Amino acid sequence: MLLTVFFLTEMVLYLLKPVLEKNVPGRAKDAGRQDGWLVMKEVYLDNSATTRISRESAAAMEEVLERVYGNPSSLHRLGLAAEKKIDESRAALAEILRVAPEEIYFTSGGTEAINLAIQGTARRLARRGRHLLTTAIEHPATLYACRDLEEEGFEVDYLPVDREGRPELEELRSRVRRDTLLVSVMHVNNEVGTILPVEEIGAAVKEKNPATLFHVDAVQSFCRLECRPRPWQADLVSISAHKIHGPKGVGALYKREGLPVKPLLQGGGQEGGLRSGTENTPGIAGFAAAALSLYGEREENCRHMQGLKERFLAGLSSRLPRAKVNGPRKGAPHIVSVAFPGLKGEVLLHTLEGEGIYVSTGSACHSRRRELSHVLQALELSEADISGTLRFSFSPFNSGEEIDYSLEKLAAAVTELEGLLR
Repeated sequence: MLLTVFFLTEMVLYLLKPVLEKNVPGRAKDAGRQDGWLVMKEVYLDNSATTRISRESAAAMEEVLERVYGNPSSLHRLGLAAEKKIDESRAALAEILRVAPEEIYFTSGGTEAINLAIQGTARRLARRGRHLLTTAIEHPATLYACRDLEEEGFEVDYLPVDREGRPELEELRSRVRRDTLLVSVMHVNNEVGTILPVEEIGAAVKEKNPATLFHVDAVQSFCRLECRPRPWQADLVSISAHKIHGPKGVGALYKREGLPVKPLLQGGGQEGGLRSGTENTPGIAGFAAAALSLYGEREENCRHMQGLKERFLAGLSSRLPRAKVNGPRKGAPHIVSVAFPGLKGEVLLHTLEGEGIYVSTGSACHSRRRELSHVLQALELSEADISGTLRFSFSPFNSGEEIDYSLEKLAAAVTELEGLLR
C-alpha cells in the first residue's frame, strides 16, 4: 500500500511539474500564486549534504571566471593575477584556522583532503609504524581510505562509540601503541551531530605516543564551530567548501609544516608538490569568500541554528511524541537525526518532498547505495529505527517559519502513513 502511495505521489508531481515554479532555496516564501503560476513553498533542510552558495562566494567566483581566468602556473600577467588570488585565499583560510598560509593545501574537496591526510601519511611514513586508529562513525572517505590501507598490510582499529556517538577516551588512549602511526577522528558527525572532544583526544594521543600523528575531519564543523589545529595538537585537518555555502569541488588540507606526506596524484607539482593539477581558482576564491563571510558571523549563526534546532525538537515532542532523536540532543547546532518507528525513511522523505521540504535519510555519500547507516548501527539502533530515520540539518538561511511549516507537514505525513499501515 505504501509503495502504491509513493508511486502515485511521484506520478502526480511529474504531471504537475510544468506548472510548479520553485523558489531559490533559503528563507521560504509563502505558497500561493505569482503571475498566474502556482508557486510551491520550498524549505531546504539538507544542509549537511550540501549548502546553497552565498552571495559573497558567487560574486568572488564570478570575478575570477570573467577577469582572473589565467592559469596560476603561467608567468604572464593573467597567470600571476590568478596565483595572487590563490595566495590571498590561502591566507584567508589560514587566518581562520590560526595557522601559516604555507600549511594550507587546496584539494578537490573534503574527500580528497581526507584521503591525502590518511593514505598520504601512511604510505610516506610506513617505516614508523603500520597501525592506525579511527572510530566506527567516521565519514566513508575515512573508512574506505583505511580499508584500502588494510589491503596494503596496515592494521586499523575501529573504536566503538556509545549511544550518543562518542568513543571512550580511556579506551582510545589504551589502543595507542608504539607503532601507531595515525589517529583519525571527525570533529562533528555528519549524520547525528555528535561533537567529538578532539582537543582531549589529541592530548591523550600525544601523551601516550608523541610520534603518533593526529588527523581531524573538520568538514562539518569548519566555520560553524571553533576549529584550531594547534590547541587540538592536530597534525592534519580536512575542510570543504560546499558545506559552508561555498562551491562544490574544492576543499583544503591543513598539514603541519615539515610533515612528509606522499602525494596521491602525480603531475605538474602544484600546491607545493603535494597536489598536482591546475588549481581551481574560481572555486578556491569562492571557498575563501564563503569562509570569511560565515566565520565573521559564526557566533550569531550558531545561536540562530541552535534556536531552530530547539524549536524543531520542541515541536517534535508535542506533535510526534513517538519519534526518537538519534544521538545527542545537545550536539552540533545544525543537525538532528530522528527515527520514526514503523515507517520507511525514504517514503517519508518523498512525501515531504511533495510539500517542498528537502531532508535526507542520512549521509548523502551512502543514500544511493541503500545500505543501513553504519553510524546508526554503531549507535546500536534497531534495523526498524535505522530504516525509519530522517536527518534534518539547518543553515543560517533557514527561518523559524520554515521550521513550523516543516513540523506541520511532517506531523501530517507521519500520521497519514501510520494510518495506512494500520
